[in-house]
This record gives sequence, structure tokens and C-alpha cells, in this order.
Amino acid sequence: MKNTPLTKKHIALGAKMAEFAGYNMPISYAGIKDEHQAVRTNVGVFDVSHMGEFIVKGKEAFDLIQLVTSNNVANLEIGEAQYSCLPNHNGGIVDDLLVYRLDEDQCAEGEQAYMLVVNASNIEKDWNWINEHNTFEAKMSNISNTCGLLAVQGPNAAKALQPLTDEDLESVKYYTFKKGTFAGIDNVLISATGYTGSGGFELYVENKDLADLWDAIFEAGADLNIMPIGLGARDTLRLEMGFCLYGNDINDTTSPIEAGLGWITKTKKGNFNSVDIFQKQRAEGISRKLVGFTMSDRRVPRHGYMIEDLEGNVIGEVTSGTQSPSLGIPIGMGYVKKEFSSPDTELAIAIGKKKLPAKVVKFPFYKG
Repeated sequence: MKNTPLTKKHIALGAKMAEFAGYNMPISYAGIKDEHQAVRTNVGVFDVSHMGEFIVKGKEAFDLIQLVTSNNVANLEIGEAQYSCLPNHNGGIVDDLLVYRLDEDQCAEGEQAYMLVVNASNIEKDWNWINEHNTFEAKMSNISNTCGLLAVQGPNAAKALQPLTDEDLESVKYYTFKKGTFAGIDNVLISATGYTGSGGFELYVENKDLADLWDAIFEAGADLNIMPIGLGARDTLRLEMGFCLYGNDINDTTSPIEAGLGWITKTKKGNFNSVDIFQKQRAEGISRKLVGFTMSDRRVPRHGYMIEDLEGNVIGEVTSGTQSPSLGIPIGMGYVKKEFSSPDTELAIAIGKKKLPAKVVKFPFYKG
């Protein structure tokens, strides 16, 4: 099991640790509910250094990324980021990812540079997949083992972090980024692509600087009672927003159209993996759809539970579920037959022999 450069700090803070994607990661410190509310109302810090980062540069870097991702990379200007996915050849998803268009100061004339941020559990899988398709003049480097990443999330994130940099954090709009000096560390990539729905920033630094960055952030945010946040609250926060988690809500057998990710599936941009399948799904419709649902019972829907109609027919399966700290009720996501996907449709979640009532709702669950 791998460690991040901050593992000893997490243990010293009393974090509950567990294996996640091959890493020894903090699940919670003060408790998931308290950490969740800290991010919703104040500010918290996640160590997400287990994520993977690839640099792709060269004269045909654009062509490679345009082929292997579903979104339209042509829409990216330098300093912008984009949510996307890696379709396989069967209409499924290899992974979801972020694409950053980097500045070109270290590129030769006519070259472009990008950073791809992928899920920790899929680093090797994604690297191999993209490499298999690299018949272009594109140079790839895997910096996952040397790149550290902190996510500082919550409505007071800018207030906590601004004393540490001369960069104007308020000008870093959603899905944009800057590079600058941060806490005395040069060339920190500061982005706003959060996974919590409460705003904030992501800070990419070399592993050697990560501990110093962590300490500086907690010192600067002490007056705001800044808190360390574990992966448990990261999951409840993203689920309240209806954000997909790879391995639960999307995988190699789920189409982005089915998963409600049609907005990142640009079937008119030209050729890319599975484009013909996605065009057909758009034209002919899909048979199932990912929906959100709430429950009136106290019991939490879990991954793999069957979803039934009111006559007891199985119509789908739960992919994610939790007790929502913000709403105080159980919420979940799952795929159902399309005819049962409209808001307010009544469903039943099979928990053992019990059939508990549920109702389809629009994403996000948490409205802010």
C-alpha cells in the first residue's frame, strides 16, 4: 500500500486511515458529518495526492487528446480546464478526467501542452489506454509519483488562502487556473475545478513541497478554524451534488449519455472513440438513465441494491447512496429504465425482504 507525502501528518492528527485505490488514505478525522458541514459552511483541506497526472505535449498533442476524450478540446484556451471522459470502443467509459491546457513557454514552436488528471485507481489503465492510441507526434510523461495535490474547499477558501499568494484568487473562475508563487513555493498550479459543490481551489505542487504547503495553509487558516477533511466527507459532498464516482456510477459498461454526461460528449466535434455509438444513442434514445432519488425511510441505499417499480418488478440498481448530512435524509443514485426516470416517479429500494419507498429527484440534491 502506497503513502502520500502527508500520511504521517494524517496519522498524527488522529485520522481514521484505510486503503483507497492502493493508497493509505484518511477517511475521517473529526467525523464525516462535522467535516462535511465544515466544507459546506466554512473551509476544509483534502489530501488528494493519490490522483494521477499526465503531461501531454507536442505538435499533435491536441489530436491525441481530441481522439481519446469525449469533450471538445478545441474549446480550451490556455488557462482553462475541462471535465471529460475517456470512452472505450464499446460505448463505455475507461475513466473520467480533467484536461488542463497549459501555457506553451516550455514548448517548441507549434506545440501545445496539456495536463490530464485521472482517478487514482485508473492511473496505469488510463496511461496504457492513451499510449495505445498515441500514433501522433505527442510526448507523454506520467508525473503522478512526483505531483502532490491539495483541495481546499468551502465558501471561505479564498479568504483562508489569499494571504499566501499575490495571485488574485477571486479571479480564478470555475474551471480556470493560474500558475504562481504560493506559500513561497514557485510554479504552483492553482485551479478551481472542485468536486464538492462549495467552491474552492486545487493546488498542484511537487511532492517535496507538499508538507510545507499543508502547514502553511493550516497556519494561514487557523483563525477560520480550517479543518482537515477525509475521503468520507468527499464522497458525501460529491453525492449531494450528483457528481459521478468512477467504479460506482460510471464504468466500462456505462455510456456517458446514460450517465447524464451528454454535456461532455461532443458528437459533432469529429472522430473520437465510440462517437458512432453515442450518435446512435442520441438519435434512437437510451434504455436506461442514471437518476437521483430520496428516501423517506431512515435506512441508507447501498451500492448494488435493486430498484423496483411499485409492482415489484426490478427496473434498475443503486450505484451510490448515503445519509445526506446537509438534507438529513438518505439519498442515492442508480440506473433505471428510462420510463421511470422522470422527477417525482415513485420507486422502491429492495433492502433484504423490505421494499422501501423512494422518489426520483433532479440533481443536485443540495441546492446551496
